[in-house]
Amino acid sequence: MLSLTGKMFLYNIIRKTLFKKIHTYLLFAAIFISLASCAQTRAVFDTANVQGTKSNSAFAYVSFIPGVYSFMDADILGNIYLINEQNQLKKIKPNGDSAAIYNDVKKFGNPSLIDVTNPLKIPVYYKNYSTVVVLDRFLTYRNSINFRKENIFKVKTLATSYDNNLWIFDEQDFKLKKINDEGLVLRETNDWRQIFDTVPTPSLIIDRENFVYLYDENRGFYIFDYYGSFKTHLPFSGWQHVAVASGRLMGFVKDTLYSYELNTFSLKSYSLPPFFSDYIDIKAVNGKVYLLKKNGVEIYNIL
Repeated sequence: MLSLTGKMFLYNIIRKTLFKKIHTYLLFAAIFISLASCAQTRAVFDTANVQGTKSNSAFAYVSFIPGVYSFMDADILGNIYLINEQNQLKKIKPNGDSAAIYNDVKKFGNPSLIDVTNPLKIPVYYKNYSTVVVLDRFLTYRNSINFRKENIFKVKTLATSYDNNLWIFDEQDFKLKKINDEGLVLRETNDWRQIFDTVPTPSLIIDRENFVYLYDENRGFYIFDYYGSFKTHLPFSGWQHVAVASGRLMGFVKDTLYSYELNTFSLKSYSLPPFFSDYIDIKAVNGKVYLLKKNGVEIYNIL
């Protein structure tokens, strides 16, 4: 048997060995926790840095819709309309879910114009065939109108009216006309040659908030009421990708987005940031900017 001194000596050895092991375990645990904490901080930093590269004081990155598309537009409800590689017209909800598909968008070749200003009625216009195909909010075929059969021979642009008819600008007799689904004229303006010294040639019609806006890139906006009476002219020329929503006129000139407040008559401008570069198409509406790029659609809030 060990003497008392031997027992104390053995106890001290065991205590020191255990203490070293516990200290080693604690040290490794501390190092592991520290590394995990650093890794977590690094991940958060990287995420913030990625978002930071796509945001500035004027625009904040929201989301991305991947894919290859030849057409993009957005309506006032935030729905996005795209033509994909399969030549399908797709409607995407604001949350990114698919809402509807129209498979015959290339029935008459490439559309000259797809008007989504009224989400309830989507006209798809084929200028070479003088034909407009009308879709409902589910992108289901409703009807088609052949303008030549209605003795209308020169239509460059059109849009859905507030009462679900169609506005067209007839370049043959220089009149803004409202027609129904059968192509019958319901209302028309006077000959523009009697109204204006220099007759505009609008490339865009938008029916919004009790007025009809016709845009001529060389001369600006011509605004009419729903009865076809001319109200005013706003000489914002050179704008592209024009939109009218929530009391604002929006348009792009080179690397600048312009926003005109109709009630306050104030004009704001936003310089487009470098991360907007290389876009194929662009649209500003609903307080957002939609960028069509080669690999998808990027969406930003306007701050």
